[in-house]
Amino acid sequence: MANQADTMKNCLQGLRVVDLTRNLPGPFATRLLADLGADVIKIEPLNGDPARAFGELFTALNHGKETQKVDFRDPAGIETIKTHLKDVDVMLDSFRPEVLEGMGLDAKTLHAINPKLVMVSITGYGVVDGESIIHDWANKAGHDINFMAMSGVLDQLKTADGDQAMPNIQFADLAGGSDTAVITLLAAVLSAQRTGKGRHVAVSMTHSLYQHLVMPKATGKLVASFSGKNPKPEHDFLGGLLPCYRLYKTADDRHMAVGSLELKFWQGLCDVLELPELKTKHWQMGVMPNTRDSQETAQLVADTFARYGLAHWQQVFESADVCVTPVLTLEEARAHPLFAHQDEHGATLGWQ
Repeated sequence: MANQADTMKNCLQGLRVVDLTRNLPGPFATRLLADLGADVIKIEPLNGDPARAFGELFTALNHGKETQKVDFRDPAGIETIKTHLKDVDVMLDSFRPEVLEGMGLDAKTLHAINPKLVMVSITGYGVVDGESIIHDWANKAGHDINFMAMSGVLDQLKTADGDQAMPNIQFADLAGGSDTAVITLLAAVLSAQRTGKGRHVAVSMTHSLYQHLVMPKATGKLVASFSGKNPKPEHDFLGGLLPCYRLYKTADDRHMAVGSLELKFWQGLCDVLELPELKTKHWQMGVMPNTRDSQETAQLVADTFARYGLAHWQQVFESADVCVTPVLTLEEARAHPLFAHQDEHGATLGWQ
């Protein structure tokens, strides 16, 4: 029987992509396209993609792509790129705005030789139009941590004590950049197939991340409606304020993730923890966050989890369908049966 993920490999068969991007966001986007069957030509500068310095990272992102190197500062190198672009569907880049024009690879020039070409530029802070989009950030340099900081996302990642956390996952690069680029790219390709006209789309990692703050924006207003002030991240509705949706420390200083947001799951959790008196201590039963009732409930649950180590609670909750899971390390996740089908690059596709 074929691997379930393999059945998706022909979805984008025939889609031809030229990838001028480097580092992480663009190459991960074209990795997703390649996993779905697209043909990707990766064109690097003569000194190579900087991600090559990370070895396994470069291989994981770029295996299966055709790779070439050209001199981006030489007119002959630009002509080589244009030759590839004459009969492809998509071009991705990750340059700052106006760099393409400086190289002679702007939309007007490229659409003259390939009207159906979809161009997707992954940018840090987007572009300006002089009308509704006005700011002076378009040409500023940045990396994932900067885009997360400016979008408001980084401030949401706080410890229980309110200290700023330093994430080891590149949310701006991957969610704001790669995933958003793929979505807009495929939408633009569908349009080009219908109309015969390509387009140039600029993806802003910072603006995409800001859009991803849909929950804090909404729940912050909800908490403010009964508390009288906007909550700090660790005191938001889903940021640890609710006894039924938070992290609890175990006896060995590990954590269990409790996501028993709905009443039925909360009551099931109370049964597992042998705390039947807490079954009505839930927000859907009128026990609002930050009340004494809610705080005492959270403390009792915390005291219960603190009695035993992670392994004990893993076993206890293994057969309980109440949205409670251990917080696994990367090594533990890698060895978990959930990821037994990962490939040699440690990747498991997000679709089956």
